[in-house]
Amino acid sequence: MSPRHLLWLALLPAVSAFAAETPELQRAAGTPQAVGAAHTLRQIPEACARLEGVFTGEVAQPYRFAVVRTSEQCQPRARFVDYDKAQPSEAKGWKLNDVIRVPNAACPAQQAVVRVWRLPVTTKPELDGQGQSRIYLEDAKKQAAAGKIAQVPMFAAQMKVEGKACN
Repeated sequence: MSPRHLLWLALLPAVSAFAAETPELQRAAGTPQAVGAAHTLRQIPEACARLEGVFTGEVAQPYRFAVVRTSEQCQPRARFVDYDKAQPSEAKGWKLNDVIRVPNAACPAQQAVVRVWRLPVTTKPELDGQGQSRIYLEDAKKQAAAGKIAQVPMFAAQMKVEGKACN
């Protein structure tokens, strides 16, 4: 093997690790946020949810974020699940969907980084003779009783604070 091929083989793990960390959505760092000011990180309409965060100013927990339901009337077509329980990874079929970076206005060396993962569903709904996907109540009840509920896409989010804390 030539030295060039050996170099390429040596770089392959780094290249594949970088590709695994490339999110589906590309975005620049967000607007710096003040301590105590709640802000929306991202909305996920199909899950009827939005990610909301706030810099706390506390050393132990400098940033806090939560998944907030957008509306009681919203009918979700996807689920938002706990990151620690789901443990998303590309090996499990999850895709890194988004990386959101929010700088701390009071401490420019510190930023919150939220990674949003998405588990897509590849099943296509059955279409009737008119080309429509229909759900009949009695059939849906029977399927639910049998434990055959159609899968829906899932989302999970992980938050980390990067950088140095300011005094």
